[in-house]
Amino acid sequence: MRLTAAICASFLAIAPAMAQKSRPHHRIAKVIATPLSTHDCGHNVALHLSAPDPTQGSLLLLELRSATQPVTGIKATWDNREIPFWQEPKPDEKSPDIWRALLGVDLELKPQQYPLILTTKTESADELTCSASIDVKEGKFATERLTVAPNFVQPDPEQLARAEAERQRLRAIFATVTPDRLWDGSFRYPLTGITTGGNFGKRRVLNGQPGSPHGGVDFPAPTGTPVYAAQRGRVVLAEPLYFSGNTVVLDHGLGLYTLYAHFESISVQPGDLVDTGALLGKVGATGRVTGPHLHWGATVNRARANPLQLIALLGTTGQ
Repeated sequence: MRLTAAICASFLAIAPAMAQKSRPHHRIAKVIATPLSTHDCGHNVALHLSAPDPTQGSLLLLELRSATQPVTGIKATWDNREIPFWQEPKPDEKSPDIWRALLGVDLELKPQQYPLILTTKTESADELTCSASIDVKEGKFATERLTVAPNFVQPDPEQLARAEAERQRLRAIFATVTPDRLWDGSFRYPLTGITTGGNFGKRRVLNGQPGSPHGGVDFPAPTGTPVYAAQRGRVVLAEPLYFSGNTVVLDHGLGLYTLYAHFESISVQPGDLVDTGALLGKVGATGRVTGPHLHWGATVNRARANPLQLIALLGTTGQ
C-alpha cells in the first residue's frame, strides 16, 4: 500500500516526569532582528516587520509601537489566521508602548503576496487600521534520497491507521492557541555545545518514493546525548509515535510549539511546566531514521517554520 499521508520525521510525542515551577515574565526578550519594513498607522503608531519578503518556512517578528499613548484590542490576521500579540514590559513611563508577535510562513505556503491586516484602538478610543503586503518567496530546498526500513514507506493497514490518527492528533494540538505567553526571554539550542543543524525543508525520496518535506532541523549527536527545552513551556505530548519515534511537544503559548523527536528515552510527562534548559530526554534513533540524531521542529500558528529562526529573532541564552 502506498503511503498517502506520510508524516515527516518531525511531528509527534509524550512520557515520564519532571515538573518545574512557574515564574513571572520579568525579562524583556532580546530582539536580534532589525525591522526592515515600517508602516505608519497614524496617531504616532507604527507597525514594523522584520522582513517584508520572507521565504517559505521562515519566521517574521512583528512589532507595533505607539510613541504617545497606549494601544489596546490588537487584532491581526494573515493567511486566514489570527496572529496573537504580546506586550513588552515598559522600562519607564516615558517609554513607547510596544507589542510584538511571531508570524510563521508555512514550509509549503504558495509563494505570492498575502495581506496582513491589523486593527487596534488608542487610549483616546481612536480606531486604527494598519495593513502590509507580505510577499512570500519560494524556498530553495535541496532534494535527497534515503533508504529506510520498508514499513516506514509502505506501512501495513494497521500501521497506516496509527500514523494517520497521530497526524490528526498533532494537527489538533497545533491548532490550539494558549492565550498566555509561557516563554520568557531568549531561546536556546536544545543540545549543549551543538549550534549547527540542517536538513530543514529538504524534499526527500525514501526508498525511491517521494516523501513529505522535512519539517524540522536535524542535529547529529550520539545516542544518550541530553536534550533540553529550548524555552519555558508546558509538555502537551511525550510518547512514542510511529514516524518520529519517542517524541516531546512543548506548548510555549500564543500558538508557538516546539517538537523534539527520535529520543532514546523521555524524561518528562504531559502536563509538566518546564523551564528553559530542563532535561526532556536523550538522543536516540527511534522511528523513521537512518541513525541517532535530534529532530527539532517549530510550529507557529499552525505554520511549520525553521526553529533556528526563533534564536535568530529572539536571541539565545548561554548554555
